[in-house]
Amino acid sequence: MIRGEEITVHLDDAAFEGKSVARIDDLVVFVHGGVPGDTVVARLTKIKKTFLEAETIRVLERSPDRVPARCIHFGICGGCKWQELSYPVQCAYKRQHVIDSLERIGGFAGVKVNECLPSPSVYLYRNKMEFSFGERWLTREEMTGTECSLFALGLHIPERFDKVLDLQECWLQSEVSARIVNATRRFALKHGLTIFSSRSHSGYLRNLVIRESQRSGERMVNLVTREDSPEVMKLYCAELLAEIPDITTIINNVTDRKSQVALGEFENVYHGSGFIMDLIGKRRYRISANSFFQTNTEQAERLYDVVRRMAALTGTEVVYDLYCGTGTIALHLAEDARSIVGVESVPQAIADARMNADANAVTNCTFVLGDLKDILSAGSHMLEQHSHPDVIVVDPPRSGLHPQVAQQLRRMGAARIVYVSCNPATQARDLKTLTEEGYYCLKESQPVDMFPHTYHIENVAMLERATAAM
Repeated sequence: MIRGEEITVHLDDAAFEGKSVARIDDLVVFVHGGVPGDTVVARLTKIKKTFLEAETIRVLERSPDRVPARCIHFGICGGCKWQELSYPVQCAYKRQHVIDSLERIGGFAGVKVNECLPSPSVYLYRNKMEFSFGERWLTREEMTGTECSLFALGLHIPERFDKVLDLQECWLQSEVSARIVNATRRFALKHGLTIFSSRSHSGYLRNLVIRESQRSGERMVNLVTREDSPEVMKLYCAELLAEIPDITTIINNVTDRKSQVALGEFENVYHGSGFIMDLIGKRRYRISANSFFQTNTEQAERLYDVVRRMAALTGTEVVYDLYCGTGTIALHLAEDARSIVGVESVPQAIADARMNADANAVTNCTFVLGDLKDILSAGSHMLEQHSHPDVIVVDPPRSGLHPQVAQQLRRMGAARIVYVSCNPATQARDLKTLTEEGYYCLKESQPVDMFPHTYHIENVAMLERATAAM
């Protein structure tokens, strides 16, 4: 077989990252495009000794699990790889991804993995969207048609940091969000604003970040630019608010860094308070432009209810909430615990967590700024100052636990550890470390779908300390 060769295959399974799986004799073929159950003609794009990769050219037989894609950009935009797969089947494959990670990476067999908890909303569920300004990705029709502008505001093409798909609609956030994107594009073109280039380190516009709360009705627009230009921002505010008056706050984050992360070195507020409020359960949360907050608010409440159930608090426990962010899990559990200590390395997140505790009149939560591998080290006074934890909740980034932190958690010996993860692979690796030598037993796993139409899955695992380790 050679690269570029066309093959006919039946897609009989789903792999991580939104690919489908086919087989040719003993070779696994990872196929981009198509859904499990399809028979497709695919073009080979990568040849390896143990596997092949291919791109779907056309579908010969449609899977019974196929549904029409809702978005006009589906197939080009990389945001929703599974829009053509029925939602219940998406959830089934996501649960299987968790099982596969636990078995293949963690070495666990027979662990209780519950059915995936589906999202109540499968469209328009995101409270935050981050759009990029950049050089426009031209479709085949645009390449062969009349000349068009190379200015784009939208999402990056998969694996292309330098090309942006110019979005006219997006079904992940709200209809108002799409109007803000289109109004911002018109404003930029009307006033001849330039796009930031990481190659030349020049240009003005970098990102447009939109946050909204369906529960409070508040909406934030954050324009990220390379330069501080009050005249442009005042004009932008006036024109944007004239068209969309229900925007509650407008912010300008400014950064001259080459990094494409939409995070300013400083920010200016041009309209409103500079933050929005959202609600999870009975708690209200202040969200500033650069704060972390679960992007599916409705499903976040159900995720935190899973954490509460697995923590099994009786009101007498000291709880450590590690990687606590803005304190959402800590505050969700506060009524059920004697005290909660949240630890986070991002100063703004800790500031927001403390404000959120004050705003909700919660007095038994303490938030500590610092790096976990240092705070939990043998020479630290953490345990002396805040008591030994009975229950630990961890919600690390996609990379998982630092190896030192995993070992420190074992030494602390809490009765239960509840591990929340957005990456089943790194979670399985860490669970393997935590259960080595019989320190902990993995009792239960609960997949929670925070991101319909994507291959991403959140998973909550509960560990109990083994009797021999007590």
